[in-house]
Amino acid sequence: MTHRIVILGAGVMGSAMTLPGAHGGSRVDLVGTHLDEEIVRSVAGNGLHPRLGVTLPARVEAHSWTNFGTVMREPPDLLILGVASAGVGWAIDRIVESVSAPVPILMVTKGLTAGEDGIGLLPDLVAREVERRTGMAMPVMAIGGPCIAGELAAGRDTSVVVTGADADLLARVIDMLEAPYYHARPSADVAGVEICAAFKNFFTLAVGAPAGQLERQGRAGNGALMHNHAASLFTQALREMTVLAEHAGGTAETVTGLAGAGDLYVTCQAGRNGRMGKLLGLGIPYSQAKREHMSADTVEGAQLALDLGPTLRRMAETGALDPARLPLAFAILDTVCNDAPLELRYDLFHRSAI
Repeated sequence: MTHRIVILGAGVMGSAMTLPGAHGGSRVDLVGTHLDEEIVRSVAGNGLHPRLGVTLPARVEAHSWTNFGTVMREPPDLLILGVASAGVGWAIDRIVESVSAPVPILMVTKGLTAGEDGIGLLPDLVAREVERRTGMAMPVMAIGGPCIAGELAAGRDTSVVVTGADADLLARVIDMLEAPYYHARPSADVAGVEICAAFKNFFTLAVGAPAGQLERQGRAGNGALMHNHAASLFTQALREMTVLAEHAGGTAETVTGLAGAGDLYVTCQAGRNGRMGKLLGLGIPYSQAKREHMSADTVEGAQLALDLGPTLRRMAETGALDPARLPLAFAILDTVCNDAPLELRYDLFHRSAI
């Protein structure tokens, strides 16, 4: 059976999803945001995605965001949201003004929301707002796990989890995205997957710091590096992600799986969060590092600290979270929000495990 998939957001991850989407024969409409006009023109012209460096499948048709209403006139079998977290509100507006019938939504967008009651999940926000404004209940699912867009676009083996409340719908979505190189498995733990998807960027700031400390201190006399140090921080990050996931209703199993350990591992290998961590490890205050070295980059982990810092501190003050179980998280918050040196206190890490 031929399906039809619409992807809103023509950045690297949204566009990379066209490959598994089209592999099984689905028709794919790739709709750019107002920031993607150059990409849309290129894909519509010769199929080449200029940022991914690959030619997208022939079954992919690119559209400007101004044509989203026309594209959605015939409800697709699946709508994938590939916008950045900052564009979720914009995407909700486009959905509300364009849909005429309920459509399953799959989010590759990562992030969390801050509220008076604590941390909120983006799939919940999208589902709630769409239903409030249209009167239509739409299932909203999400993807988590280690997925670098360029590797997916190149057809490299990639394993992910697709999470949502409806097991039958998850199975249908996974079937729509089936490809020899795209290995998706279902998860009912929406909270755990979403907490991991957002906080892996945050904790990579700390795991990346030993690279800066090594550059500052130099190799030991015998040539020794700091892999032990980085691995210890990686493990502490997983421990604290488990605390946060379980608080949100998620499971430890999710944190030790693809959505947690897998995604944290791949994020630590390369990218903006690790580069910022290295700068912090060099002893450069966050605001200076951002201004002088990464002014044009969105550092997702640091942005999460700025967005959720007040909420996490309020949760600690009210007893909703125990800061003694989250020493690395609060050290990162102090570094990003207050320009404090990044203190990696092993004595506190050991106590947090008790």
